[in-house]
Amino acid sequence: MADSEQTEKRVAIVTGASRGIGRAIAQRLAHEGRHVVLVSRSLDALQSLADEINASGGSASAAAADVGDASSLTSCIEGVAQEFGRLDILVNNAGITRDNLILRLSDEDLMDVLRVNLVSAFVACRAAARPMMKGKFGRIVNIASTSGLVGNAGQTNYAAAKSGLVGLTRSLARELGAKGVTANVVAPGFIETDMTASLGDEIKSKVLASLCVRRLGVAEDIAEAVAFVTSDGSGYLTGQVITVDGGMTMA
Repeated sequence: MADSEQTEKRVAIVTGASRGIGRAIAQRLAHEGRHVVLVSRSLDALQSLADEINASGGSASAAAADVGDASSLTSCIEGVAQEFGRLDILVNNAGITRDNLILRLSDEDLMDVLRVNLVSAFVACRAAARPMMKGKFGRIVNIASTSGLVGNAGQTNYAAAKSGLVGLTRSLARELGAKGVTANVVAPGFIETDMTASLGDEIKSKVLASLCVRRLGVAEDIAEAVAFVTSDGSGYLTGQVITVDGGMTMA
């Protein structure tokens, strides 16, 4: 059992927390006074971030799990709830891309993306629902993408998975709302991460021209949205898609 200081805090799980958007979300939630459990396959990277958060006055711990393995992920989430005696916040951020035109897209690349980006979120939500309902408080946030809202050539697998998160989330909102558990989607647009680092200058220029704010987003933009959606004061917000994209998809 964790010490009393930790169990008195709201406990948050963030998957895919070792880098990029997940890392920024974890840091922001820790800043808000949550105890953040960092989940990813790489325990070394997680522990480094946990140490950084703890050294800065926050509260964090690391838990290694393969989100693509339902048994591994379920055991991890159930273990966190048991260790801390509660589970208040779940942020399903882990994701991968396997981009290609549909005629060149293999079954393996389709299923890998669906398993990591969509099925893992379902598994995590299922495991988190019971302790959240027991505590009569819960904030579930699924990190989707504007690709799942408007589509994107070469990303049929990714867009399908991210679109599926919207249906999953809205169904959860209907199922769990009466128990004090909300479920929302945060859908990033073009964010400066490792995933977008390979974009060429021509593509970046076209993207910037489509944005009202004339800049790419940063991971902290997404973290700010997640901080609000997971706050105690957001209890009347559920089943919504919060699009953080600089105005790209507002038409």
